[in-house]
Amino acid sequence: MAVSFALLLLSVFSGADGARIIGGKDAVSHSHPYMASLQILGQHFCGGVLVREDFVLTAAHCDLSIPLTVVLGADSLKGREPAKQEFQVLESFLHPDYRELSNDIMLLKLSGRAQLTKEVQLIPLKSDQLRTGSACITAGWGDVGDNNTLANRLQEVNVTVLSRKLCKRRWSNFPIAKTMVCAVGARSFQGFCSGDSGGPLVCGGAVAGIVSFSGRRCGDPKTPDVYTCVSCFGSWIQTVLSKN
Repeated sequence: MAVSFALLLLSVFSGADGARIIGGKDAVSHSHPYMASLQILGQHFCGGVLVREDFVLTAAHCDLSIPLTVVLGADSLKGREPAKQEFQVLESFLHPDYRELSNDIMLLKLSGRAQLTKEVQLIPLKSDQLRTGSACITAGWGDVGDNNTLANRLQEVNVTVLSRKLCKRRWSNFPIAKTMVCAVGARSFQGFCSGDSGGPLVCGGAVAGIVSFSGRRCGDPKTPDVYTCVSCFGSWIQTVLSKN
């Protein structure tokens, strides 16, 4: 499932296609009602968040240029859940300056408007800059063991935002841009992994980052997890939403 340089690089770094929560735990059922699962023929491959009833925010490297299904209101992706709502993607809006892992952000226009329920809710966008040391959470249905073992239920893990200076030092062979946010778990090998790409970094109840790429081993603090900074693209997001 590697169709773009970003996805290829993430595949090489993580040892799998995309990214999944490692070192986390089962999320309380429907405690993240904004979560979206991007699927191909019923198979999950990326995450996302519902930011308007008909729009999902995700990573640009999750664009496969083939028909996608978005599933909302899910806890387990395998079982039947009455709360699930499914939509097709009508149009993908990649950031115009997306190149490899830079500006890794995308909006998906859904084929209909989601019905907001207890299990399906919008999440606000973080509008201000994240502070170093902020306590956040990331969630997804990705690889839980860095061994291509997908989660049966939605996983979550607590992470802490790093300073860009420290992140750049640890990622010495890769440029960490101002539009990127880095975070690590409390212990080694906690963070996102394969299948979590496009999922959220949630800080203070708002989406502050979008899962972009990680190191050769998932959750390794030597190569901190990297997210696309949502507040850095606030104007672009609002422009797309207002025109569509």
